[in-house]
Amino acid sequence: MPSAEFEAAAAKAKSFTVAPSNDDLLQLYALFKQATVGDINTTRPGFTDFKGKAKWDAWKEKEGLASAEAEKQYIALVEKLAA
Repeated sequence: MPSAEFEAAAAKAKSFTVAPSNDDLLQLYALFKQATVGDINTTRPGFTDFKGKAKWDAWKEKEGLASAEAEKQYIALVEKLAA
């Protein structure tokens, strides 16, 4: 169950006035998925799905990271990007 602080950070991330870089967006996605779902549980998208592969790869890099730690890193990244 995600913490209230995590939920608030997720809401804040949706309201950024300046779009984060692609790398930051991938990190946000990967940390969010690791915190809410856990280790990756899908197969890697096909070679023509570049965006899907990038997201899958970013999430795969977080494999083994505890949900609580992923939440902390996600919250910290949102705060950094919001500043």
